[in-house]
Amino acid sequence: MKLNTAEVAQLRPDYLGFIFWKHSSRFFEGEIPKFPNSISKIGVFVDAEFEYIKKTVKKYQLHGLQLHGHESPEYCAEISSELKKTNQKVEIIKVFSIKEEFDFDILTSYEKVCDYYLFDTKGKLPGGNGYTFNWSVLKNYPSTKPYFLSGGIGLNNLDKINEFKKLPEAKYCCAIDVNSKFELQPGLKNIEELQKFKEAL
Repeated sequence: MKLNTAEVAQLRPDYLGFIFWKHSSRFFEGEIPKFPNSISKIGVFVDAEFEYIKKTVKKYQLHGLQLHGHESPEYCAEISSELKKTNQKVEIIKVFSIKEEFDFDILTSYEKVCDYYLFDTKGKLPGGNGYTFNWSVLKNYPSTKPYFLSGGIGLNNLDKINEFKKLPEAKYCCAIDVNSKFELQPGLKNIEELQKFKEAL
């Protein structure tokens, strides 16, 4: 799989994600190029074994985990505890998938065991489905925990994003997560369109 990670890093995003789910067309293997320390390296996992996560965090010096499967609160707490034993401070981003509605009561048991939430579009795959969910669902967001907004976001969503940012429910939205809408092929990003997107935001 061809990657242009170094070029993406030159745009200075806050986060760069690397997918460590073997069933993904974007599954990452190889070496991560050096880039500015201001960019957090995030490993994306789906219901992974603890040992695999620990080994991957150590190998790539990851700063955060994006947990995209059915990971329980107990799982999140345990992996965080295991990583602390190795003196690795790794942030936990727990993903929840939404389509037209969502039961926010589910978040209650995750409040103390993760650092961020990420709201993505519910689809056939754990992520990268290429379309947005109904953002108005977030009017009912009950937490003060910062969250990432994800799910099929591209250049055509810029006006919608800028309108969303003015709404009360966007108060705790700390990041816009983009992926498939900026790809020339899986893993290979369209740098020109990413640049336009960043400048417009």
